[in-house]
Amino acid sequence: MNIVNLIISLLGGAAGGNVAGNLMKDKSLGTLGDSIVGILGGGIGGAILQTLGLGAAAAGGGGSLDIGSILANVAGGGVGGGILMAVIGAIRSTMAKSA
Repeated sequence: MNIVNLIISLLGGAAGGNVAGNLMKDKSLGTLGDSIVGILGGGIGGAILQTLGLGAAAAGGGGSLDIGSILANVAGGGVGGGILMAVIGAIRSTMAKSA
């Protein structure tokens, strides 16, 4: 994964984390917290897609920067960020109920 694809995945993850945080207002970590969790999820999501051959290498044919690879990285990062934010929100909610 080259650095441009990684940055696109991380930015997509930050957006996905914030969208998920806004949808789960009571479980949100705030804008900064949602962004950080989304960035981590975006990096993980992008790496998973790359490993499965569904990321930039498959879309762009060797890591080229075309619209297909950009969309694949944004989607993978956004989904990864949103999923990780949802998991963190669920854990936070469970811990709050048990306390």
